[in-house]
Amino acid sequence: MAVDPFRQLGLDRSSADADAVRRARRQLARENHPDVGGDAETMRAVNAAAAAALAEIEGARRSSGAPSGPAPSSAASPDHNAGGGAVRVDRCSFTIEVLPVDAHEVLCVAAAWLGEVVDDDPPYLLEVDMHDPLRAWCRLELVPDAGATTVSLGVSATHGLDGYPAPVPDVDRVRDLWVDTVNRLAVDDLLPPS
Repeated sequence: MAVDPFRQLGLDRSSADADAVRRARRQLARENHPDVGGDAETMRAVNAAAAAALAEIEGARRSSGAPSGPAPSSAASPDHNAGGGAVRVDRCSFTIEVLPVDAHEVLCVAAAWLGEVVDDDPPYLLEVDMHDPLRAWCRLELVPDAGATTVSLGVSATHGLDGYPAPVPDVDRVRDLWVDTVNRLAVDDLLPPS
């Protein structure tokens, strides 16, 4: 018999949404990741359960005729979604070859170059209001990945300089800006050795 991924995450299947799955996964990672004395096999099971639960939620969304992709985060203020509520997500956006605690610090420095940190939950979540060279709201989720960190990026519109909603920027362009900025930090020796 297959194990219920929602039960593995400590969630009620009938009420869990994608944000609840991600929060549960982050909490379990804090408790079970090998970097904090946990077990690698347990962490693999947590990651697999979160992936299965998110896939199931997305499948239910598609079969119900709802738009594909994750709903805007409850952590996003209405101002972040003022551009029509569109959110673009690029799962498994990029990888940083350091542990999440170091990756979070590097991304905080990069955020200072690109805009300002709106909210963070070290070392697994960072929300940034980007100002330059693009205006966008970004949610970066950090996932431990075998001694490295995979960063998933969500992008939403923010208000333009004129106060009106700006269009949602292309997620590939935003991702490339983050990667370029992190690479510049690595060149400047701000990244710890891997």
